[in-house]
Amino acid sequence: MNICCIGAGYVGGPTMAVIALKCPSVKVTVVDINAARVDAWNSSKLPVYEPGLLEVVEKQRGKNLFFSTDVDAGIAEADMIFISVNTPTKTYGMGAGRAADLKYVESCARRIAEVATSDKIVVEKSTLPVRTAQSIRTILESYKTKAKFQVLSNPEFLAEGTAVEDLLDPDRVLIGGEQTEAGKAAIQKLVDIYGQWVSHEKIITTNVWSSELSKLTANAFLAQRISSINAISALCEATEADVDEVAHAIGMDSRIGPKFLKSSVGFGGSCFQKDILNLVYLCEYFGLPEVAHYWEQVVRMNDYQKHRFTQKIVTKLFNTVSEKKIAIWGYAFKKDTNDFRESPAIEVCRGLLSEQAHLAVYDPKVSKRDIYQTLGCDPEVSGPLQVVTDPYEAARDAHAVVVLTEWNDFVSIDYKKIYDSMLKPAFLFDGRNILDHEGLRNIGFDVSAIGRG
Repeated sequence: MNICCIGAGYVGGPTMAVIALKCPSVKVTVVDINAARVDAWNSSKLPVYEPGLLEVVEKQRGKNLFFSTDVDAGIAEADMIFISVNTPTKTYGMGAGRAADLKYVESCARRIAEVATSDKIVVEKSTLPVRTAQSIRTILESYKTKAKFQVLSNPEFLAEGTAVEDLLDPDRVLIGGEQTEAGKAAIQKLVDIYGQWVSHEKIITTNVWSSELSKLTANAFLAQRISSINAISALCEATEADVDEVAHAIGMDSRIGPKFLKSSVGFGGSCFQKDILNLVYLCEYFGLPEVAHYWEQVVRMNDYQKHRFTQKIVTKLFNTVSEKKIAIWGYAFKKDTNDFRESPAIEVCRGLLSEQAHLAVYDPKVSKRDIYQTLGCDPEVSGPLQVVTDPYEAARDAHAVVVLTEWNDFVSIDYKKIYDSMLKPAFLFDGRNILDHEGLRNIGFDVSAIGRG
């Protein structure tokens, strides 16, 4: 079998690399119109950072894993085509700020229909609103071609930072398709791919609509848990309770469980907020305003948490951060990834810059260019934003250190050296609750954390 994946991003690249690793008889080609991105996949410096990914890519690349800009050739040769392109939230027109923008998905469907001369199984890998498969099918069938198409939904459930591990040993694989003879045959072909390394009891098959909605629902439930514990963190700070102790106590309840109860400055990433807003839009579209309001509150609470944390920094620094140097440690939305999309660090930095603070930002994986670009600053012009190459440089002569990503390296830093290099009083704001706060106070830091009075 020949597989083609359109889109060489955070989902397409790792997913196809693992399929190539586990299915050596399958030729896997990842195509993308971004030549620089394809060049990076063909190098030792991948555009996506994930632990273990480079090793998998280098093992299979050139054997049965290929990266190319020749989209048409990839489509023409493939038996199965995965669509794994960006589906950002619309910024214009109907549904702006909530609905998913499906222009890239539609473009892929039209390209497939124009190029295909043989039967294809088209697999939705991007996170899409319910009934997108029907739109894809309508486009494919509207072209005059002898090729026949089956459209499947196969949403990803990857956590960035553990994507390779999640692909090698997934909780489940979900495949939705038409409940016709041809649809079930197409489903089985994809089941056979995953079945080469995933146990069959973990492979779930449904109708296509259930599969599409399951992805949005899963992300909404996970984000809801984070917003719920973050709401409690505000109450903990007001009452001198400890949010980590509260989370541990309720997590011992088997009906609740301990996962996704880690309070922080807020959730980020490409999926949670986008998918919840998409769910909100769908609820409004189908005349369910109460349901829409319920899910919208999850995003509002996340925005509140970021604003509350920024406000705490300003308040603790004597109600002004104007021209004060603040060290920002971490810009990625979570550790072990270079993805900064919707990272809480962006809003915290913007808030501090609006208060005329001077920021020195350090992140081990996010590029200097990306940090300057997202904060609207020019790296060639001297200004209030500086991107530095190590955390010690960021903290030197700073009034405060602000931890915004839970990188493991931040735990083992020489904090006595950091303290000695800072202006006094030296403030430290732990937006991830990963540090030894008592030890830091013994050194001399004025420490503030999430959910602790």
